[in-house]
Amino acid sequence: MKQIIKFSILFSLVTLFSFAQESNLKNIKKLTFGGDNAEAYFSPDSKHLTLQVSNPAAGIPCDQIFMLDLQEKEISSKSLKLISNTKGRTTCSYYMPDGKHILYASTHEGNIACPAPPKPREGKYLWAIYPEFDIYVSDLQGNIIKKLTNSPGYDAEAVVSPDGKKISFTSIRSGDLELYTMDIDGSNVKQITNGLGYDGGSFFSHDSKKLVFRSSRPKTDEDIAEYKELLADNVVAPTNMEIYTCNVDGSDLKQVTHLGKANWAPYFLPNDKKIIFASNHHSTRGYDFQLYTIDLNGENLKQITYQSEFNAFPMFSPDGKKLVFSSNRQQEQKRETNVFIADWVETDEVENANTTNLKKHITYLSSDDLKGRLTGSIEEKTASEYLAKQLKSYNLKPYDNKNYFQNFTYKLSLNPHDSLEVKESNGRNVIAFLDNKASKTIIIGAHYDHLGLNEHNNSTKTNSKGEIHNGADDNASGVSGVLELARIYSQNKTKENANYIFALFSGEEDGLIGSKKMAETLKKLYPNVVAMINMDMIGRLDAKKEMTVGGVGTSPEFSKMVEKNKPAGFNITLDESGIGPSDHTSFYLKNIPVLFFFTGTHSDYHKPSDDEDKINYYGVSNIVNYVFRMANDISNQENTLFTKTKNSTAKSRPKYKVTLGLMPDYTDHGDGLHVDGVTDDRPAQVAGIKEGDIITKIGTCDIKEVYTYMECLAKHNVGDVTEVTFIRNGETKKVTVTFN
Repeated sequence: MKQIIKFSILFSLVTLFSFAQESNLKNIKKLTFGGDNAEAYFSPDSKHLTLQVSNPAAGIPCDQIFMLDLQEKEISSKSLKLISNTKGRTTCSYYMPDGKHILYASTHEGNIACPAPPKPREGKYLWAIYPEFDIYVSDLQGNIIKKLTNSPGYDAEAVVSPDGKKISFTSIRSGDLELYTMDIDGSNVKQITNGLGYDGGSFFSHDSKKLVFRSSRPKTDEDIAEYKELLADNVVAPTNMEIYTCNVDGSDLKQVTHLGKANWAPYFLPNDKKIIFASNHHSTRGYDFQLYTIDLNGENLKQITYQSEFNAFPMFSPDGKKLVFSSNRQQEQKRETNVFIADWVETDEVENANTTNLKKHITYLSSDDLKGRLTGSIEEKTASEYLAKQLKSYNLKPYDNKNYFQNFTYKLSLNPHDSLEVKESNGRNVIAFLDNKASKTIIIGAHYDHLGLNEHNNSTKTNSKGEIHNGADDNASGVSGVLELARIYSQNKTKENANYIFALFSGEEDGLIGSKKMAETLKKLYPNVVAMINMDMIGRLDAKKEMTVGGVGTSPEFSKMVEKNKPAGFNITLDESGIGPSDHTSFYLKNIPVLFFFTGTHSDYHKPSDDEDKINYYGVSNIVNYVFRMANDISNQENTLFTKTKNSTAKSRPKYKVTLGLMPDYTDHGDGLHVDGVTDDRPAQVAGIKEGDIITKIGTCDIKEVYTYMECLAKHNVGDVTEVTFIRNGETKKVTVTFN
């Protein structure tokens, strides 16, 4: 990313739209209407559902089992048919193989009253493990035919194998919550798991050979002690669970997810090669569960739902054509959960960013062998040949129908204090074209050059000439995204409504040189370009999942699209301006709508320490999929209008001779200049100013944001000594700074 000040007005994202990109789900239909409706599971013939319902307003004070006939022409709140006896609390109903009986757990023999739900402890949400639960079989008229368990303590969460031979359930009969199986008649009980922790919510694979389940397996002494203490009180804290699989005899136990937080409600996809489950691993603010799929080996995580803040309990119909799930979407009352059914649509497996590919590209481009990819260097040419080879392997056409390279020459001043010290440099862009025979074209781009050995003096580390600046985040990360999107669009089964140009620029670090060259030639070769999407530094998504999407003001629908398509848990800041510190600026200035994806600066920015081992691949893959969804939406727009933005760059830039040597947060927080990073051995670092500080004054000059910060700097000269006031962790501090 070019080291220039970005004058743009940023504003925080406000959730105004509830649209979603749920491409696997079509014809979503609401099946229940009020109360808390969950754990809906299909009958063997796919014509009915069994589910549990709690709705005090309708006279159902705690969970009871109901049946729903999916063949009714108009399903309403009157469609539910009561199966359980209304006594006690019930849970986890499931059809028996004949479709004429239902399996469920109930507390009614222990107490006909609804047992009280547990209260949170120290802010932790708890699940009750009611010891009165036993497993029963009922006919469809509500008559209990048989009791299958009779051991002391919790027996529940029973499901039937597709071949009709086995029942899997969770029991505390061993002293811990483990999985068990029994024959369909309740005989031949066998313990399947034996690790300390809550093993539950199991389901069989479609071939009846494997089980998938959720498990909380405490590891530390503190967690083990807490788990045992809670279990003694018949509760568990379901806040740290992962997905596991094993054979039906308990062998070949494998942990599938390693995501953290609560991953639960798993179910095998019809091909038994993937698992769908609910998770809040992505959540950074508040309550948020979405459905995901993942391969059995833990790879290729994919978000399925985007709408509402609770989606769980997915189950496929036996024929694999329908998915039923519970969700808070379309609420009529707060805290309402309803059951939904949708057609399941298998999407193209190609259309999901592959982390292995991303890592391969970033690792190569940021290796010491490429010595920082300085524009004009031998290593830049080596990198460009690698990029061209990748694009050619996807059968993409050269940009100018001749070759993938676009050469350019420019003059570069290496000494800002001496305008006569100028060198001539050469660089080349790498550009390819995917021809979908469409009437419009979208550019997806990133710059691949970086700082080399700091020959052009762009490093933020003092005395770093001769050190390799690998630029893993800046910008091998963005380049990997472009290459992965080139693979996806060229190899998928869909013919999009747009053509695509995949552009990899050089000369960005010296002033957007390569992108300017392409922008000058663009409209002559491709007059129908409707948008340019730029990825620059997408590799360092932080723990809060904060990132900026710039250029949203350059077309009227962009802000809505950004919200509609954002990955779960991401906290997006919108930047309206089409002008910014990266290559999209070159295209905005040619009246082309632009978008700019950026995960922010950090302490390794423009330093030799920007290395591959610090890349957040979860973030990169999610952003690449994000850009894919955005590009698809743009391609499907009838018109993508260009609008000029009120660029704060129009504000006159103060001329200053000194700097504190820090990287500012360009967002206007209104309370001062927020420090994103500090350069080693420069005035700010020497004086003790750190990342995260908020500078409010330089001398007597007040600072509100980046503009007033620059105005205050302009009042000082080299050698001046002044006081800088800043806030750290809510406390006001002052240090003396010497400008040099």
